[in-house]
Amino acid sequence: MKVLGIGSPFGHDASSALLIDGKVIAAAEEERFTRNKHAVGEAPLNAIKFCLKAAGIKPADIDIVAYPWSYQALLDKRAEYFWRTIFTKPSRAYKKFFKCKKELFGQQKFVHEILEKSGFGTFRAKVAWVEHHLAHAASSFYLSGISEAAVLSIDGGGEITATLLGHAKDNKIKKVKEIVAPDSLGNFYSTMTDYLGFEREDGEYKVMGMAPYGDASKINFDHIIYWKNATYHCNDNYVWVTRNNRARLDKVYSKKMVKEFGPERSGDGLSEPYIHIAAITQKKLEDMTLKLVDTYLSDILKKCGNLVFSGGCALNVTLNRKLIEHPLVKFLWVQPASHDAGTSLGAAVYAAAEAGENIKPMKHVYLGPEFSNIEIEEALKNSGFYYKKETDIIDTVSELIKNGNIVGWFQGKMEWGPRALGNRSILGNPTIRGTAQRINEIIKFRENWRPFCPSILKEFAGDIFGSRHPAEFMTFSFKVTDKWRNRIPEVVHVDGTLRPQTVDKEVNPLYYKLISRFNDKAGIPVLINTSLNRRGEPMICSPKDAMLMFKESGLEYLAIGDYLVKKKG
Repeated sequence: MKVLGIGSPFGHDASSALLIDGKVIAAAEEERFTRNKHAVGEAPLNAIKFCLKAAGIKPADIDIVAYPWSYQALLDKRAEYFWRTIFTKPSRAYKKFFKCKKELFGQQKFVHEILEKSGFGTFRAKVAWVEHHLAHAASSFYLSGISEAAVLSIDGGGEITATLLGHAKDNKIKKVKEIVAPDSLGNFYSTMTDYLGFEREDGEYKVMGMAPYGDASKINFDHIIYWKNATYHCNDNYVWVTRNNRARLDKVYSKKMVKEFGPERSGDGLSEPYIHIAAITQKKLEDMTLKLVDTYLSDILKKCGNLVFSGGCALNVTLNRKLIEHPLVKFLWVQPASHDAGTSLGAAVYAAAEAGENIKPMKHVYLGPEFSNIEIEEALKNSGFYYKKETDIIDTVSELIKNGNIVGWFQGKMEWGPRALGNRSILGNPTIRGTAQRINEIIKFRENWRPFCPSILKEFAGDIFGSRHPAEFMTFSFKVTDKWRNRIPEVVHVDGTLRPQTVDKEVNPLYYKLISRFNDKAGIPVLINTSLNRRGEPMICSPKDAMLMFKESGLEYLAIGDYLVKKKG
């Protein structure tokens, strides 16, 4: 069976994913093709085209098109949403309750137009409408390779639901608890992202990175988000407020927040009280999530010890570390593309499972476009830069990095999800102090306090961060062992943690070979690894994209296929 997932229904992070006989064949985000970060207002036309081409199939070969939005979910929860919002957000309450059909027609039109423009023509594939949070849950459970798990899905909101807790067993996902917006941990975190001067629905990871610099005890948020009657609650006067209560029309934090805590943060530096506000924001997310786990998932975890997690909040690696440390959690699996782009994959997986397919575990994220040396050389010929086809690109690049150079690394299939995992990366030496700052200042053009991640040979993981827990996708953070903290300073954050990718020889042999060669030369089985892009841009997809970035940044070396490109001959 061939199932094509498409999304997203909320106007951002459009993507597509393809399953054939229960195996993920291809997946990509539209932003990578259009170069518009988060593909705001775009349909996944290029992503669909790529998925079909990668599998060598036509639209008529597709059995099911899966879409992560459900009219039934909207109907089921609209009354609960209405009574939750009628006194604080009456216009939203009436719109959600009385204009459901309008929302349905809009989603149907969107899907129809996507399929028409993607070449489906007169062919009409069966459309499976998958509830948004079930799509998130499916993207984590079915692809984890485990048979039973507690399920957690947290984001800003789906049709109406903002948090879903469940129990997955016997190839089915059963709901245990749903919490509807505007009580939304995702919206709470995004509101504070807005207030802290970052772009909401994009800069949340910056808040997470800033939090360790602050002291959560210096700020009281108990009136903004709190626990009562076995659930968390958000104060509508502070969290994602209505237009007339906003400090600025283009922001979602309130005038009250500005009056209480001061004006919105500005600039790229670290200052008070903003570092403390970041710290309490992170702590509240962690506290509320752990309370949810204790209240609704404890009995399930006592039986199986497995937790699967997805939704935008699952990209918070510090929260994930807290979940791994929970005494009842023996194994945590997080979907690498946990944000809304991942719901195209989740919807496809859910629809396939419902149709009786046996879903194969997700072993890697190398699911995007790849380019041959011939295609790469065509881009290089027109670049104006010196380039050479190396007889041993591994040896050349490992030597450059050992000597303190920063190298762009473009190889194989592009990654699925927001993390660069060794195919579209910028690499550096983690032992040479100042390397991270150089990458931030002259290549990435981003805040100099932001940390970088390490790629670590799998067999050294336990020695470096003291855990045998799988960490292939940069979805967790860990405390660095004392033995290694000063040996790899450029990948250790201010709180003594790192967000690792463990590299397996069987999964990415070329990248594994590069780190191994570097280890042979430098005695360090670790590389700095950050995504091949600049601030505000999507990850690089094509050789053409790579050459433009190379031209417009301070990057001096780019290893692309078997070619080494240099700014100086």
